[in-house]
Amino acid sequence: MMYIAIMGYGVVGSGVAEVINKNHDSIVRKSTQSELEIKYILDRKDFPGDPNEKLFIKDFNIILNDPAVKVVVETMGGLHPAYEFVSACLKAGKSVVTSNKELVAAKGCELLGYAAEHNVNFLFEASVGGGIPIIRPISQCLAANEINEFAGILNGTTNFILTRMINDGMAFEDALKLAQDNGYAERDPSADILGFDACRKVCILASLCFGKHVYPDQVHTEGITEITLEDVEYAKDWGGVIKLLGRARKSEDGKHIYAIVSPAFVDHHSQLASVDDVFNAILVRGDAIGDVVFYGRGAGKLPTASAVVGDVIDCARHENKQKFFGWADSEEGYVSDYLDMPTALYVRARAQQKQQVISSAEKTFGEIKLLKRAGAPEDEFAFVTPVASERELRTKLETLLGAEIISTIRVTDY
Repeated sequence: MMYIAIMGYGVVGSGVAEVINKNHDSIVRKSTQSELEIKYILDRKDFPGDPNEKLFIKDFNIILNDPAVKVVVETMGGLHPAYEFVSACLKAGKSVVTSNKELVAAKGCELLGYAAEHNVNFLFEASVGGGIPIIRPISQCLAANEINEFAGILNGTTNFILTRMINDGMAFEDALKLAQDNGYAERDPSADILGFDACRKVCILASLCFGKHVYPDQVHTEGITEITLEDVEYAKDWGGVIKLLGRARKSEDGKHIYAIVSPAFVDHHSQLASVDDVFNAILVRGDAIGDVVFYGRGAGKLPTASAVVGDVIDCARHENKQKFFGWADSEEGYVSDYLDMPTALYVRARAQQKQQVISSAEKTFGEIKLLKRAGAPEDEFAFVTPVASERELRTKLETLLGAEIISTIRVTDY
């Protein structure tokens, strides 16, 4: 018999209880336990009439001090008190499963250390891709590979907004409102549209892929609030679409990494270009396997709960035995300045002496690709640079006298 506690009964927590109750018999069979049962559900609110009404408690110490509870599911979200509760559970010899990306991004290395020290597990499959399997495939299925880089569409809200801009010609503000009306965006959408949600997921993936913890403040992060329909049209002429990508890659010497979240041009031939609406996708590039893409719903009650319960089953299978799983802390300078990362840049600008400035750009950058769109003002022009370090490209842009730079977007090769 294995008892479980759930901390947080919101969308994901209630989904976890629903999946466990609905698929109870098959989950028990797969867990190799004689029985698996939810004993407590911790939440500040009351849920009168809920099927699990008798399981609700408000005191965390009941869970902490009950030796029968072997696995704790944390679906509260946020950093506090989740960090304190999870730390205490691990130190008390209880395995913890979480979907909390903010917690893992900020404290993952420390919490994995507590798990190793006390011979229990700290698992977080649902923290990056919701229902998309990604943590386990990278840590197990791709373990023979040296992962060189990854790039992902990691946020369904921003992908929905960009899809509406690309496919329907909607302005950003209108697409955001539609996302909110459909329940895809929060009333305060800042974490999504400013890139913070994707940043946390990049931290987790980069830590896992490259073996050292990457913290949110080490990842240069931009959102999609500055993307316009004009940029969308120029991307189409270039031969691609604009996506919000979370990316990390090793430096050439292999001693450092680059990590960034930003809008990017993605070629129409890329698998990432066809990922639309609220779907997510993560491309992982290994030295032996090449490119592998993981695709699916990156959020939602039952898809996320599915990943959480999968980790619960894994904990049940590994009772009193820790899975080899974790990473080291990182030293200062491990994450290199994003400006040193090689890239090409899309540039949109205006100039009174347009042809003169274009000629200057060709001399400055070498071969550039000029882009066009219908209805562009006479003084507007756009081009894509060759690949160089972003620092070099931006330094050269500053020398284009007479040009007013309207926007720049990175161009990828995925």
